[in-house]
Amino acid sequence: MRIAVLKERAAGETRTAATPETVKKFIALGAEMAVEAGAGLSASITDEDYRAAGAQVGDAAAAVAGADIVLAVQAPDPALLAGAKPGAWVAATFDPFRDRARVDAYAAAGLEALAMEFMPRITRAQSMDVLSSQSNLAGYKAVLAAANQYGRAFPMMMTAAGTVSAAKVFVMGVGVAGLQAIATARRLGAQVSATDVRSATKEQIQSLGAKPVFVESVAGIEGEGAGGYATEMSPEYQAAQAELVSSHIAKQDIVITTALIPGRPAPRLITDAQIATMRPGSVIFDLAVAQGGNVEGSVADEVVERHGVFIMGYSNTPAHLPADASALFSRNHYNFLSAFWDKAAGRPVLDEEIGNAIRLTQGGIVVSERLKG
Repeated sequence: MRIAVLKERAAGETRTAATPETVKKFIALGAEMAVEAGAGLSASITDEDYRAAGAQVGDAAAAVAGADIVLAVQAPDPALLAGAKPGAWVAATFDPFRDRARVDAYAAAGLEALAMEFMPRITRAQSMDVLSSQSNLAGYKAVLAAANQYGRAFPMMMTAAGTVSAAKVFVMGVGVAGLQAIATARRLGAQVSATDVRSATKEQIQSLGAKPVFVESVAGIEGEGAGGYATEMSPEYQAAQAELVSSHIAKQDIVITTALIPGRPAPRLITDAQIATMRPGSVIFDLAVAQGGNVEGSVADEVVERHGVFIMGYSNTPAHLPADASALFSRNHYNFLSAFWDKAAGRPVLDEEIGNAIRLTQGGIVVSERLKG
C-alpha cells in the first residue's frame, strides 16, 4: 500500500495533506509513504522532517508512481496522477458543486475521487471532518484579522487618562467557525453578540458568554437542515431577520459573517444600506466571501472601504494558519483511513455509510448521488 502526498499547486494554498506525525502513523499501519519535495515548506515542514519520519521524498512523478492512495488538501489536476495505479483513491477537497469539470476529469482518468468535504456529520466521523477542523481555525483567524484592521482596542481599559470602551462584536452564523469566533472575541475582551437561523444555537451562544440575538416574532422556524447545516429560510423569516439585524448592526464595531449553505451560493446577510448605518472605522469580516459572500460589496483577499466601513475576507482563511491547519487536516486524513484499515488486506476498506457519502467517482463514472440530476 503506497500513499503519496503531492505539493499543493492551487494559488494561495499553504497547507499540506500529511505531516511527519501522520507519516509515522501511516507507516506504523504498514503503508509506504512518498512525499513530493517541498510539499510541506509553506507549513514549516522540511523535506528532512519527512525523511526522518520515514517517508520517501522525490519529485512529483516519483512520489505518485504506483500510488494506491493520494492525499491532498485541494484535489490536484488528474494529469499529475498519471503514474498512480488504476483506480487509485484520491482523498482531498474537490469543491464538486462549483468545479464539476474536475470531477468529470477524475472519472475519465479512472480515479476514485473521495471528497473529504462530503464527510457525513455523524458522531463517528467527527474526527475525519475537514470542514469542522478548518472552520474552527477560520473563525479564530477572522477575529484576529478583524482586530488587526480595527483601529481601536478590543477590551475595556480603565486608565489614568480615561476609560476605553470594549469593542462590540457581532457574529452572524453560529456553526463551528462562528462558535470559535465568539470564543476568540470574548478572550480578547470584546462585548459579543451572535445570531443564527437555528434556534438550537441559542444555548451554545449563551454558554460562551455572548448575547443571543434571535427573531422571536416568527414561530415554527428552526432552520436546521441535514447534518446540522442551516437551510434557506421563508420570506417571512428573512424579512424579520433583516429588520432585527439592521437595528443591531448599526451599534456594532466588528461583524463576522460565517453563513454557508452546502451546494448553494452563500446567503446575503448584510446589504450596502446596512453597512451605511455602521460608524466609520468599523470592520466586517466575510468568511463566506469565496462562495459569493454574505456581505454586499465584499471582495476576496481585498479590504474594501464602503461608507467608512472596512469589509474584508480571505479566499482561503485556514491557509493563513498553515502549520496548525495542516496538522489538523492531516489528522483528519489519518483518522479517516485508519478507521477503515483492514490488516488482512493491508489497506483501508470503506463501509457504505461513509464510502457512499464521500465517493464522487468510481469505475470511470460519477457515482455521487449529490451530483446526479
